[in-house]
Amino acid sequence: MKTFAEIERDWARRGFSCGLWTDPPGREWRDYRHSVDELLTVLEGELEVEIDGVKYKPKPGEELFIPAGAIHTVRNVGTRTARWLYGYRREG
Repeated sequence: MKTFAEIERDWARRGFSCGLWTDPPGREWRDYRHSVDELLTVLEGELEVEIDGVKYKPKPGEELFIPAGAIHTVRNVGTRTARWLYGYRREG
């Protein structure tokens, strides 16, 4: 699996920001929508990501693409803290 720094460099090269998010078990971020594309990668823990009604359970290191305008929800469905990266496509 790539390190945080490797993912950050890769995303920057592809025109995306990169930030770290940490969620306790049971945390849910429901029905978000952004005007730009988003990337998400799990570093540790167990997330369920729902994008326009389709549920995904990405493994650590797996990247998900969330297109601009897609309604999405992120849930920590595991029993421990989840750490995950998110990035938005830079406009301009």
